[in-house]
Amino acid sequence: MTEAAPPDLRQQAQRAGSLSMTGSPATRVLGVVALAAAAVMAILALWISPADAVQGDAVRLMYVHVPSIWVAYGGFALTAFASSRVLRWTRSGASMFGWMAGLLGWTRAATAGAHSDIAPRQVRHWDRVAGAAAELGVLFTALTLVTGSLWGKVTWGTYWQWDARLTTTVLLFVTYLGYLALRRLPAESRVRARRSAVMALIAVVNLPIVHYSVDWWRTLHQEASLNLEPGGDRNITGEMYWTLLFSWAVFTVVALWIGIHRYRVLRLEELADEALLEELLEARRAEDESTGRRSAEQRSSRPGEQATNR
Repeated sequence: MTEAAPPDLRQQAQRAGSLSMTGSPATRVLGVVALAAAAVMAILALWISPADAVQGDAVRLMYVHVPSIWVAYGGFALTAFASSRVLRWTRSGASMFGWMAGLLGWTRAATAGAHSDIAPRQVRHWDRVAGAAAELGVLFTALTLVTGSLWGKVTWGTYWQWDARLTTTVLLFVTYLGYLALRRLPAESRVRARRSAVMALIAVVNLPIVHYSVDWWRTLHQEASLNLEPGGDRNITGEMYWTLLFSWAVFTVVALWIGIHRYRVLRLEELADEALLEELLEARRAEDESTGRRSAEQRSSRPGEQATNR
């Protein structure tokens, strides 16, 4: 009979298998739903929804432009929330577990073991959430800027104006590009997570500035198409209104599908880095053991050589 593989080898085999894909039955269903919804959205936006009385068919860009920035807002808000969780677990995790241990009567050793096991997992989890959400935000902000430029060419006669809304949106885009670059700098995972979380909480301050820029400053950009505040007025009605709401739902589902896969990719990257580190450490241990054996053999052979010389 074939002997069972050692636990560490079985774990490496399972890890190697998990690196092959990021999909699951749930994400496949979600992907099909997103694809079908996107097809329905295209029909509604291109054929069912009417053209605007002033802008004509150019208004159909709204069904991509507006949901894109909504999704970007959500991604950056999620990045800030996840970053706050990172800071909580890296700063106050020990005191939180100490309080729980005292309340439940746990021993000091059990508390230390629980904290050392749970806290790093929570930090890595929320750090991955923050990274995936920020990438989504940057992606959809770029889509917002591109569609906005095309729309501006039709309505303003130019692709770009240093308008308050456009300028603050570009600043938001560049800030989160810097955040993603900071995440790529080499550092210990806990240190990288903390410094990235601090920057995310600073960058999120720009969100309300972008959103309310059309109210705070004189700007070429139109006011919000949908006023979600209580008692707010609608700038669009009828088929345009419902198509825009449906477009927002579609973009949210698509972003969720992309975000889940990106989160899993980040996790697999961490597993790959850990596997590579384990291989390097194992190679170093084997090299040290080999060097130690040669040194021991040389020391054991010296007394015989000295006796022969005498």
